[in-house]
Order: sequence, then C-alpha cells, then structure tokens
Amino acid sequence: MPSLLEITGLTRRFGGLTAVDAVDLQVGAGELVSVIGPNGAGKTTLFNLVTGLDRPDGGTVQFEGQDVTGWSAEKLAGRGLARTFQHGRVFANLSVLDNVLVGAHTRLRAVRPRMGGVPGIAALAELALALVQPPHVTREEAKLRDEALAIIALFGERLAPRIDHPAYSLSYANRRRVEIARALALQPRLLLLDEPTAGMNESETAEMLEIIRALKTRGQTILLIEHKLDLVMQLSDRVVVLDNGRKIAEGLPDAVRNDPAVIEAYLGHRHVGEVKGETEGETKPEAVPA
Repeated sequence: MPSLLEITGLTRRFGGLTAVDAVDLQVGAGELVSVIGPNGAGKTTLFNLVTGLDRPDGGTVQFEGQDVTGWSAEKLAGRGLARTFQHGRVFANLSVLDNVLVGAHTRLRAVRPRMGGVPGIAALAELALALVQPPHVTREEAKLRDEALAIIALFGERLAPRIDHPAYSLSYANRRRVEIARALALQPRLLLLDEPTAGMNESETAEMLEIIRALKTRGQTILLIEHKLDLVMQLSDRVVVLDNGRKIAEGLPDAVRNDPAVIEAYLGHRHVGEVKGETEGETKPEAVPA
C-alpha cells in the first residue's frame, strides 16, 4: 500500500546520548503500526520528531509524499497529524465537549478571514467574528459541535453523559478518552497514540482495545506506542521494535514476538536460548512482558 508516513534515517541526539538512531519506518494508508520497546528505547522521542515537538539532528520525515521534516506542530496538525501523549493532557477547567472542540481548531474557516497577512489584524478580525457570530460562523460552530458529539458517542457511557462536566472531575481513564476524542476532532489523516491504555485496569484496557479496533475498521491510519503487548498483537498490522534508539526488528506481530533480538531486549540474553528451544516448556509469545 502507498506510504502515508515515511521516516528515513531519523536521528536525535541529546549530548552524548542518541535517543533515536537512524530509524527508518513506513506507515501505509489504513494501517495500524505499533512501536514497542523497553523503557528508554526512544519511542516517545520518535513521536515528538514526527509531530513537530522536537527537531531531528538527521534524517527526514515525509507525509503524503511531502518532506515535512522540522515543521511546527501547528502546521503538521493542519496537514492532518494528530496525537495523544504518554502523560494525558486535557484542559482541566473546560468541559468534555469543549475539550473535544479544541481539537477542531485547525479546521476552522469561518472565523479566520484572510487579511493579507497584516500582523495583528487577522487576530482582531477573528476575535470580532467570534463575538458577533454572523450566520456563517454559527453554521460552522453547529457543524463542529455535532461532529464532536458523534465522536464522544464512540466512547459510550464513559463520556456521553459527562459532556458538560469539567475535565478535572473525570477519572484518569476518562481523561485519556477525552484526549483521544480531541485528537479525532481534527479528522486526522494519521493518528498517533502514545500509550493510550497507560494507567488503565484490565476492563478499561479491553474497552480501549475495542475503540481502537473500531477506528481501524473505519480506515483510520494509526501509529501506536503501547506497553501492553497482548493489545499490540491483537491490533497491529506490523510491529516495529526499538531498543536504545535503534530499530532492532520489524514485521508481523507473531514474527516479532518470537524474534530472539526482541526477547533479548526485553528479558536479557538468557532467554534467547530458551526461545530457540534449548529449554522445553517455555511459552514463546508470553515471554515478552506487557
């Protein structure tokens, strides 16, 4: 399938530490690709480089065939890249609905008049339109609100009855759901999820798995970081494994789970021989911890 995202030789150094070391990675349209690896492997740094929160020291990022290396997060969002964070980020004093509507900011058109790039004038015009609310602005706002409500409905009873509740009043798991809903409001071409089930219990994780599965069924392209490998193995079309900033494996879930280099990265050298059959009775797939 054609590559929606293509990363080539991406590198990021922090002093003497190479956090991302010449990583190559492709994500095809409609694919769900998972990035796994031990703590400190460079997974979130990779996401930060792709989404414009950090700048690489080398390599390129191409999105839909265009070189977007070093673009700002805002510009990339405008092109259709949305993400969540390892440590959830919501606007605590805004309602659930308003948090989700914030995600649609790059899609606003009616309140963003073109003023010839005159500094300050465009911002003042935008403020005036938001306050006055002419009909075309009201129509756009109503459309985005309906879309936000439809997105919230994907999360069922977890969010739908709480649309007017401030985010600070929600449980940790529901704040994570709000963050994903906000990312979906951008209508992303590529959705990057950084540990969406972190801090969730078994039943909450199962619910999130079904939500991600539903998004994938709808054709949403997803790049996923996740520590819970049972979830990764059920959802992924391909799995990429990082260790110490380097890509050490890539392939179908079952092949990656049984790769000796992957098991060594997670468990250490002793277990590699066991996986190869030197010790009977070892359960290969579950040898790599979640």
